[in-house]
Amino acid sequence: MIAYAISDPSTLHFDQNLIGDLERFSRRADWLLYRDKGNSRYRVNAERLSVLLSRFPALRFFIHDDIALARELEADGVHLSGRGAVHLEEAKDAGLFTVASAHSIDEARSLERRGVDVVTLSPIFPSPGKGTPLGLNYLRKAMRELKVPIIALGGIVTPEHLEDVWQIGAYGFASIRYFDSVSEEE
Repeated sequence: MIAYAISDPSTLHFDQNLIGDLERFSRRADWLLYRDKGNSRYRVNAERLSVLLSRFPALRFFIHDDIALARELEADGVHLSGRGAVHLEEAKDAGLFTVASAHSIDEARSLERRGVDVVTLSPIFPSPGKGTPLGLNYLRKAMRELKVPIIALGGIVTPEHLEDVWQIGAYGFASIRYFDSVSEEE
């Protein structure tokens, strides 16, 4: 099962211990999405991450919504938000591996028809500011109805959540808080 770490300003500290943050992610994650909505230094930070991630070759690197930057940095792929998914065909034409966000089976089905490589489906569990969770039964239904690999996202913060998602057969799980909470206790 793919472990997909989604960064935010609280999980990547560019002015302090960035290498330590990347080491923490690399111990538990297979993929890392650099997502920092609205940061005026996004490009500079992404370039720095791209260089530093050469020390962590097993950690696949994804850029959020910026197809040109993903190509320029030779990122492993691009993660398209709901708004960014209108550019899915452009990302595929650019040869990028694509992950796109969906909040329903219908949205995921549309992305599947358009050729997305992987879909994140969210929120599965309660997550601050993300609305009513879809729940595990909905994830099961999505797994039955769709062929595209599905990564469960939203509120995944405990080993029990991981076990539930794994038992359903999801391609993976994605989280911000799970990867932030697993620090040096390993």
